[in-house]
Amino acid sequence: MLRDITLGQFFPGNTWMHRIDPRTKIVLVMAMIVALFVCSHAAAYVVLTVYIFGLIAISKLSLRMVLRGLKPLLVIILFTAVLNLFLTPGDMLLWRAGPVSITMEGIQKAALIVARLVLLIAGTSLLTYTTSPIQLTDGLERLLSPLKKLHLPIHELAMMMSLALRFIPTLVEETDKIMSAQRARGADFDSGNLLHRAKALIPILVPLFVSSFRRADELATAMECRLYRGDIGRTRMRQLQLGRDDAICVIVAILFLGGAIVLQILT
Repeated sequence: MLRDITLGQFFPGNTWMHRIDPRTKIVLVMAMIVALFVCSHAAAYVVLTVYIFGLIAISKLSLRMVLRGLKPLLVIILFTAVLNLFLTPGDMLLWRAGPVSITMEGIQKAALIVARLVLLIAGTSLLTYTTSPIQLTDGLERLLSPLKKLHLPIHELAMMMSLALRFIPTLVEETDKIMSAQRARGADFDSGNLLHRAKALIPILVPLFVSSFRRADELATAMECRLYRGDIGRTRMRQLQLGRDDAICVIVAILFLGGAIVLQILT
């Protein structure tokens, strides 16, 4: 299960999506999230599905790998769908057993929640799949640069966010190694009641926290040795510039996201 977590991983490439300015991708991801929560009609979600999975195909990412990233959240998705299925009231009753009932409105609501969460995870993961941590930091910093007038530490915030994403795969790998080592010593994480399983996690959490703090200290030392001083006197090897690819991407996004919202309004 831990190996299925792909959030924060970057897959290098030279596709159209990899070449787009990170600021464009961040803004369009925000627009996609808004469209997903605004729309609730089936026709609108068909358009959004074509848009998101079309971008995945253009990025030359494995669909199996993208769907694999949904496995760690599968329990949450199914739990949310079941709650909406049985607790949504409606006029068209299909089944009832005491206080629990299934209505046509409940089925539609559950299907909407599943589609929304799947598209949300797949679409937002596409940002980290096609954007390196350095580009992501620069893009966030440039987008938030107007807030510097309010004396907010924009560079530090962008750096922390990108480092947090960057270290998710590292912590997942470290957790997998610790669990394998504990299993080799006879630890059992899958049997017993909930309290027993919670106690079994202590031998994992303690070394994981120790390893995380050690990595953070090593990273801080490495940054100090390289005379890192935040945004003071900082230059960039690659300057961000908006180009033709960004304009095409924005036009495509407007057509699909705008079309989905128009379908939502008209239907």
